[in-house]
Amino acid sequence: MKAFINKYPITYRYILAIFLFCLALFISGLLNKGFIKQYFPFASTICLLIATWVLFKTDNKSLDYIGLNFKSKSLAYLPLGIAIGAGAFILAKYLRAMYTGETFNISTSINYNSILYGLYTILPTVAVEEFLFRGYLFKKTIEISSVIKANIIFSILFTLIHVFDSGVINNTGMIIFLVISIPVGHLLFATALLKSKSLFFPIGIHLGNNWATRHLITTSNDGESFFFITNNARFDTWFSFIVFILLWNLFFLFVTYIIWKWNDFPFQNRLKTRRFSQF
Repeated sequence: MKAFINKYPITYRYILAIFLFCLALFISGLLNKGFIKQYFPFASTICLLIATWVLFKTDNKSLDYIGLNFKSKSLAYLPLGIAIGAGAFILAKYLRAMYTGETFNISTSINYNSILYGLYTILPTVAVEEFLFRGYLFKKTIEISSVIKANIIFSILFTLIHVFDSGVINNTGMIIFLVISIPVGHLLFATALLKSKSLFFPIGIHLGNNWATRHLITTSNDGESFFFITNNARFDTWFSFIVFILLWNLFFLFVTYIIWKWNDFPFQNRLKTRRFSQF
């Protein structure tokens, strides 16, 4: 084993990371049941956090390498990300409404407890995805190759876990939408990580986006969202559907570009921002 590690150190790091991540998910699967699953659904997040800490520790680094600490500057990226993720989603939905003729409405009865609780229940899911796809392995791939190669690899992996889903795999339209949209989403989250140097930022954007899809604006006036859409459009032709997908993703690419080019990025000094821009 020692000879293998010395001869193939990078391969060993990837094998170790995959093993620890699988072990973390297995253990969390045993723990995430009953009372714990209902009231504290963070078993997977905590197990992956520990696995990530171990991996960075064996690299002589700490979780500070991806900005995971309790410093106010790092924690501030979480609410900032939530605001950006939710704001971008509502603007994208408005663009869709302009294109399709849909109408925005304010919900007549709003269940605030359920809507706020959604932030709590969605957080562990997006945190797990960020640990897996923008965490240790993503940063390690950048170190041994480049940002471009790492983005290509992990955008493909991120897309696959969304496409190979029982509710998606038999829906051609949904597959096309996800194959185009998920890589754009990955690029947004990865850019947020690299710009802020904190995983809290992509977790926040991811959380804000996913929460907004369920509780900011939906197609039902059932009190589970602040807004709902009437005369929900259906795409009768492939042309109109593809145009919608392009408009949707161009908007999120624009949001990504804004984050990338954001001068005086919050919670960082100018020297760090300038160095990143040059990179």
